[in-house]
Amino acid sequence: METEHLLVFPDRDAAQLVAAQLGAAGLSDVRVVREALAGEDDSEAHEWGVYVRTPDDPGYAVEFLALAERHDGWYDPHPRG
Repeated sequence: METEHLLVFPDRDAAQLVAAQLGAAGLSDVRVVREALAGEDDSEAHEWGVYVRTPDDPGYAVEFLALAERHDGWYDPHPRG
């Protein structure tokens, strides 16, 4: 079974850097998308999300939380609900 995670960053460069780091670490299902968060109408204000699928392992959540914080972002462990 797999888990989907979301890391959100204020700028595209940070999101792409993190996605590249995750890919280099061996995670193959990583994608960067523009995230329209609740309450944001201005498309320029939208943040950048990095979605990543991992095997079920709580260790990933700890790693992703630290990674998001290092790049001025935040981590959502349950992006689909």
